[in-house]
Amino acid sequence: MRSNRFPIDENTEINWRVLKDLVPHLMEFRGRIVLAIAFLIAAKLATIGLPFILKYVVDGLNVKDTATQLVVVPVALIIAYGALRFAGVMFGEIRDTLFGRVTERAMRRVALKVFTHLHRLDLDFHLNRQTGGLSRDMERGVSGISFLMRFMVFNIVPTLFEIAAVVGVLFVQYGYHFSLVIFASVVAYVLFSMRATDWRTQYVREMNQADTSSNSRAIDSLLNYETVKYFNNEEYEAKRYDVDLKAWEDARRKNRLSVFVLNGGQAFIIASAMTGMLVFAGFGVQSGDMTIGDFVLINAMTMQIFMPLNFLGFVYREIRGSLANIENMFKMLNQAPKVVDNENATELTAKEGKIEFKNVHFHYQPDRPILRGVSFDVKPGQKVAIVGGSGAGKSTIIKLLFRFYDAEQGEILVDGQNIKTVTQSSLRKLIGIVPQDTVLFNDTLFENIRYGNPKASDDEVKQAARLAHLDHFIDSLPQGAETQVGERGLKLSGGEKQRVAIARTVLKRPPIMLFDEATSSLDSHAEQAILQALKEIAQGHTSLVIAHRLSTIVDADKIIVMDKGTITEQGTHHALLKKGGLYAQLWHTQQSSEEDESSKDKVNKER
Repeated sequence: MRSNRFPIDENTEINWRVLKDLVPHLMEFRGRIVLAIAFLIAAKLATIGLPFILKYVVDGLNVKDTATQLVVVPVALIIAYGALRFAGVMFGEIRDTLFGRVTERAMRRVALKVFTHLHRLDLDFHLNRQTGGLSRDMERGVSGISFLMRFMVFNIVPTLFEIAAVVGVLFVQYGYHFSLVIFASVVAYVLFSMRATDWRTQYVREMNQADTSSNSRAIDSLLNYETVKYFNNEEYEAKRYDVDLKAWEDARRKNRLSVFVLNGGQAFIIASAMTGMLVFAGFGVQSGDMTIGDFVLINAMTMQIFMPLNFLGFVYREIRGSLANIENMFKMLNQAPKVVDNENATELTAKEGKIEFKNVHFHYQPDRPILRGVSFDVKPGQKVAIVGGSGAGKSTIIKLLFRFYDAEQGEILVDGQNIKTVTQSSLRKLIGIVPQDTVLFNDTLFENIRYGNPKASDDEVKQAARLAHLDHFIDSLPQGAETQVGERGLKLSGGEKQRVAIARTVLKRPPIMLFDEATSSLDSHAEQAILQALKEIAQGHTSLVIAHRLSTIVDADKIIVMDKGTITEQGTHHALLKKGGLYAQLWHTQQSSEEDESSKDKVNKER
């Protein structure tokens, strides 16, 4: 199965320009960002000042002087140390609180943008997508924005600032030996972390892809629960799922081992640097060039540097992953829909509902034409049926009329207006459809009917249900219209779902109504009830009917017979029977089949 996910090749460099796409979503709160950065700087300055106060506290306690100086000075410094540490924490909390709003709004904006864009993409994209993988890509991308914004702005940049400040302070205060050790160890740490992270990125991607694949497999299987049961394939599905889980397990194991290598290397560099700093400080205390307070300051400052630096390795790894996930999500945004409105597209105004197809050619694949020069018209208020064998192109006509696809050649007109020159929204607003396979939302029966017009009142929804002959069914349910229909409407029968589709269309009140084999899967009793409902709601509307059972369209004003993408016959039911062509053959075949079924039913009843 072809997938519309966007896996990133293992050797592809992460696109840092993704950050530019996030900037517009941050500019909504410029003031908050400036204030948050101010508190960030204040928090770092407080952090850098802590080791110096600690030095003076130790030196103060180490001085043999008057009792007052021995008590007052260290106590004052200890209070100052506590106040500075509290200030550093509080400044950080205020910073996070201020920037949290910015991050959350950016996540909301981008998630909404992706969701809206996915609905704008063409039908071909959605026919080939994997729902589980697509939703997981969106989830990881939005979460990646949160991580990237918080940790890149509030960890990497401040840590680099802190490292530069500490190296400068050590150089001025204690000479080049200490600053050189810190600088060299930081450079070694960063280079090692980057190289090791780049090396293990392939394992992160393998793990993500295995996770997406297993998730897609699980969702696909659960969505097709009934099919799995029909064919007794629970064990087969479990084995297929376990294959994906094994790939996920192997990818997780490789990822875990690569983390071990990375963390081990980082720990070695940190331990070596701290040992070197303490050796130099120890020699300085022994020689009398440094005090014990200096030794404590250097130890505290080294630990203070490497604590965020150690976290920096984790942050860099996660930023790499976040950028990959965000890029994956933005690739969905860059997926251009094949059907778009013209720049000067106008609103469609359909007063009569006339439909015209003029020499329409269409194919899904160049080597397999579907429609070949199809021309017909449906006059206002007419009921026109399209019949033909499987693959004749009947349903394609519906998709073209809705502009799910655009014809390669020819024109499609509604009330004399070429549908390519009008907005898709205005076109679809004026067309209602009762599809062959009605899919419902996992909501109440009432809200599924209201979906035809979300602004409709409760009374209007109830009226639509009555016109669709759904009211008696609703009354028979313990919870009535508040009954949950289940995912994709699985709790309802085919006929019940069809009536919901009819009620939706009634509620929409469009001038043009399409019926795509709306009764093909129903029994005779349900079919007659649905046909009666369709006849009632179609009065005064232009109707285009795709029919499988010819007995349902004998009253059509015109019947169009299609074969291999072309129109072979047109006329009324009686005229086509007299002609003795393809329609007559289809009619006699179906009649014979129905008579055989009727005879079998009669025999079974007698038994």
